[in-house]
Amino acid sequence: MECQLFDSPEAAFQAVLAEKPLVLGIGESHAQKGTESVGSATKRFSEKFLPLLASKASDIVLEIWVAEGKCGKEKEQKAAEQQKPVTQNQAKTNKNEYVALGDTANAAGIKPHILRATCADYDAIVKAGPDSVIVMLEMIARLMDEKVKAALAKNSKAGTEKMVLTYGGAIHNDIEARKGREKWTFGPDLSTTTNGRYIELDLVVPEHIQDNDAWKALAWYAHFDKDKNPTKTTLIRPQKGSFVLIFPKS
Repeated sequence: MECQLFDSPEAAFQAVLAEKPLVLGIGESHAQKGTESVGSATKRFSEKFLPLLASKASDIVLEIWVAEGKCGKEKEQKAAEQQKPVTQNQAKTNKNEYVALGDTANAAGIKPHILRATCADYDAIVKAGPDSVIVMLEMIARLMDEKVKAALAKNSKAGTEKMVLTYGGAIHNDIEARKGREKWTFGPDLSTTTNGRYIELDLVVPEHIQDNDAWKALAWYAHFDKDKNPTKTTLIRPQKGSFVLIFPKS
């Protein structure tokens, strides 16, 4: 497992861009309640990294979907309620920061895209009952995959090789799907679509790392000491095509 230290997040990010990805799948551990005083990965990406992508990327697909009222208010509200097990512990600022990220990308000339669930998707979520979260995760991965492929096709038709970005949770973007999560993960399909020019990049705020099973299950967890080199940006390469960028301590 390769590990490098950089003097700034921007320098570490440039090392990732040197791989020349056609699709850069960016994932984060969503900020949780009680951490609002620490700059989120979303905010840091927007402020530090988007300016470096202005001339390199054409589109960014955001993991955010909103009800549009086309599939019945009651059904859409019920689907939203079934998201609560996933979102209830997240910082309330998360959704607004994703919207702000889209605005910043648009200002930089990178077209933002949000996800639009179909009425069939809402039906599937509502009917899934206790499995509704799994159905939602599968839907998110499918819709993001479709949006990226559409952007790639648009770029190909225009004769440009600009990058397409995704931004969302660090579960859908895995370059190698974890067992049982294959339908939640678009990385393998996009790696095949781009002939290996897909890069997974997970952004980690060290203050968000927790001593629990979910974090310990990550391949790099045992190799990182958050109290060592706190002023440096750490870039870990768990496997080919995959990076973890850990910001300095705030």
